[in-house]
Amino acid sequence: MTGWLLILALLALGGVLSTLGDQLGSLVGKARLSMLGMRPRRTAVLITVLTGSLISAVSLGLMLLVSERLRTGLFELDRLEQRLQISRLEVARAEQGKLKAETRFDQAQARANKLRRELSPLLAQRNQLELERSRLSKEVRRRDAEIRRTEAELAKVRTQISVGAQELKDLEGNLIALRRGDVVLSSGQTLASARVTLERPEQAKEVITALLQQSNLNAYRRVLPGQTPNRQILLVPKNDIRKLEGLLTKPGSWVVSILSAANVLKGERQVLAFPDLRPNRPVVKAGEVLASTTIEGDLIALEQVSRRLNLLLAASYARAQRQGTLVEGLQFDAASFKQLARELSERQPGQVAQLEALAVNSASTADPIAVQLRWLAAPSPSQSGPGPRRP
Repeated sequence: MTGWLLILALLALGGVLSTLGDQLGSLVGKARLSMLGMRPRRTAVLITVLTGSLISAVSLGLMLLVSERLRTGLFELDRLEQRLQISRLEVARAEQGKLKAETRFDQAQARANKLRRELSPLLAQRNQLELERSRLSKEVRRRDAEIRRTEAELAKVRTQISVGAQELKDLEGNLIALRRGDVVLSSGQTLASARVTLERPEQAKEVITALLQQSNLNAYRRVLPGQTPNRQILLVPKNDIRKLEGLLTKPGSWVVSILSAANVLKGERQVLAFPDLRPNRPVVKAGEVLASTTIEGDLIALEQVSRRLNLLLAASYARAQRQGTLVEGLQFDAASFKQLARELSERQPGQVAQLEALAVNSASTADPIAVQLRWLAAPSPSQSGPGPRRP
């Protein structure tokens, strides 16, 4: 609607200006005016031309004033066409790029599908490998634990081997000393022993002092024979003595012993010892069978029979030690022992002999133990009685 109004306004304005120009030209012609030295006729033509130019200028100015699109089209048309051309090129390139992108997308999609197909078994393999790794990790941890445990056991064994090697070395040295006859006190050997039942707690110190004096005297006689026992060679830790005093104050019957702490060679100047305290209790009963053995029918030689009887006595002493005795060795009658060995060696060939070692009397922890050997079902029973001899 605005465009039509503009056209109508231009037509009306053109008509008005044309009329005015024509009238102005007529007036100039009639008045025979002259401008710029021209003839009146040419001056009228110039006025008419100027009026037409004015009409065109006014029309164009009005159109430019009213229409922004006309202004844009008139003054920016080239630039707009250039931008349009650039835009078209960009659109073309974008379309081409879109086609290439679609092509690359299709290629990528096909590649992705292919990779998915290839990846599927790999994922399954990965899951299997992860399970295997988990299993192996647990196995490695278990093996590491076993290795640490084995190393700990190995270290313990090495320590035991080291201790055993040192002990073996000491024993070898002691064995050499024993063969030379230089060891007069062995480790753990009793220097003195007493059965103690206190009526008053303050008696403990007196008892311990007397026992230490007796132990020092016995050690002196063994280590320095022939010398006057005029000094203290027995060394017992004071802490052990105080602890022993405290234990002795408790009610009951006790067996107190002073034991050598190590092997002592003849001529040494000191003897290390430690106290041992045990409750005095029954160890064996009279008539108790301490050990038994069987002598086969083909064992006839006197030496073999005697060796078997000695083993029977050793087994009896081991049994007494397990039951708590502190005495060294057993008491038995040597004559009866020899007689029994002779009777066994003279028995009929092939005859099997059953033997027992019996306790002659009841004994407590510190009491001597006497035994007799008995041949069960012997043709002529022969028994050995107690005597002062010890193995």
